[in-house]
Amino acid sequence: MSMFCNQCQEAMKNIGCNLDVGVCGKPSELSNLMDLLIFTLKGVSEYNQQARKAGINRPETDRLIIEGLFTTITNANFDDDMIADRIEKALVEREVIKAELKKEGTLEESFKDFAVWTGNRSDFKAKSEEKYVGILGTDNEDIRSLRSLVLFGLKGMAAYAEHADNLGHRNDEVFDFIEKALIATEDDSMTADDLTNLVMETGKFGVDVMALLDQANTSTYGHPEMTEVEIGVRNNPAILVSGHDLKDFEELLEQTKGTGVDVYTHSEMLPANYYPAFKKYDHFVGNYGNAWWQQKQEFESFNGPVLFTTNCIVPPKASYKDRIYTTGATGYPGFKHIPDREKGGKKDFSEVIEHAKRLPSPTQIEEGTIVGGFAHNQVTELADKVVDAVKTGAIKKFFVMAGCDGRMKSREYYTDFARTLPEDTVILTAGCAKYRYNKLPLNDIGGIPRVLDAGQCNDSYSLAVVAMKLKEIFELNDINELPIEYNLAWYEQKAVIVLLALLHLGVKDIKLGPTLPAFLSPNVAKVLVENFGISGINEVETDMETMMV
Repeated sequence: MSMFCNQCQEAMKNIGCNLDVGVCGKPSELSNLMDLLIFTLKGVSEYNQQARKAGINRPETDRLIIEGLFTTITNANFDDDMIADRIEKALVEREVIKAELKKEGTLEESFKDFAVWTGNRSDFKAKSEEKYVGILGTDNEDIRSLRSLVLFGLKGMAAYAEHADNLGHRNDEVFDFIEKALIATEDDSMTADDLTNLVMETGKFGVDVMALLDQANTSTYGHPEMTEVEIGVRNNPAILVSGHDLKDFEELLEQTKGTGVDVYTHSEMLPANYYPAFKKYDHFVGNYGNAWWQQKQEFESFNGPVLFTTNCIVPPKASYKDRIYTTGATGYPGFKHIPDREKGGKKDFSEVIEHAKRLPSPTQIEEGTIVGGFAHNQVTELADKVVDAVKTGAIKKFFVMAGCDGRMKSREYYTDFARTLPEDTVILTAGCAKYRYNKLPLNDIGGIPRVLDAGQCNDSYSLAVVAMKLKEIFELNDINELPIEYNLAWYEQKAVIVLLALLHLGVKDIKLGPTLPAFLSPNVAKVLVENFGISGINEVETDMETMMV
């Protein structure tokens, strides 16, 4: 059975990937397994909700649900055995919860017991009826579109909840909402209006989960601070860390102390350089390379092992496949996987470290430094200087250019846009979209860099905090009265939850590109345009004219 997947910006013909292999490299069997995993998690959620009502608290079930959702994010996991294992564990968990409820005398059998696993990975059946469990199981295109917005937002939310949970920070209301929303995407009584309200509620919890992760990161590692990051190399064996998870990064740094092995960040791990807690490690050198999609060339030249802590895997070249490691939600056939930490314990990266010792040092591909670390706390410390610059006219406008990068040629638009911006404008960025312009010679305005990098994609929350702070300082009634324009790039599902969070906060007139999501039906897109002013990108000169008014 061929796949259908339209969750990322690379969806074929901006409709959906429906052949044997998706644009991302995901085979159809794997895609269908992921659909079955999501369907199974809806069943687990159904019974865990009953458990919550009965006063039964199962944090292990919450964790299983968010890990399962995270695993299905674009470019996170290509290993069908790992996805099948998650399905089987979810079904076991479902039966454990049902047994507990039955013992308590509170079990209510669901009208559809969701997934039935027969051992055949091509078997997609619900207990009540045979059907596809993917999104095409919903016939009405508007209902399907709204369900997709919720589901893809939940995937992004789950990723951020997992990072926070790894650092011991949980919000039970977030877990409860994820379960309720998953169930709602199978509820045929939900109207388009009901689902539209659920989309907005998803944005509200998106804000909550990003605030939770911000608190988890900053309370553990300190507030990001303005930092010059080295992009050259040293003559030592080294490990390159990609992905997003700071807990994994911390444990690797601890285990590489005194080993003679250096550590570098890659792509979305760049912001680890901004946290005070990591600056004490003298073998943490800096950042190597650029955004995720350039990894085939950059992993080749790095020479040492690469550790993926989260998504953004590109199917590798054979020449370096044997030195790629995964952990957490990530996986790829042939890659060695570092098991999860036991409760209260640490992950064991000794195999990666020993592998690094046997390999050459990285080949230098760049030299110099890049500046970042402008999360909300650092920008607040610069508030007086920023406000003065705005009042004197030295800064005319801020442009939020956060989000994702990608390999399509159309994304050169963002480099050209940044290069074309007048010298009295400042870019606020987060996510790997920054690599389109963070190495351009854009200079500064009175000591304020013209590119203020807040960090990872989840740190888009910081940009919202900055905007709300400026609204307060300038005594404005509406966040949209600020001299801030939004020109966002998206690629995968974490960008979806960031977008929904911004909409919940009342931000309007967002430009979104390089294409609008394929999963938006014409009617749903029309609602977003009419209610929030969302629009696609045009030629740089055209967009510059409208946004500089």
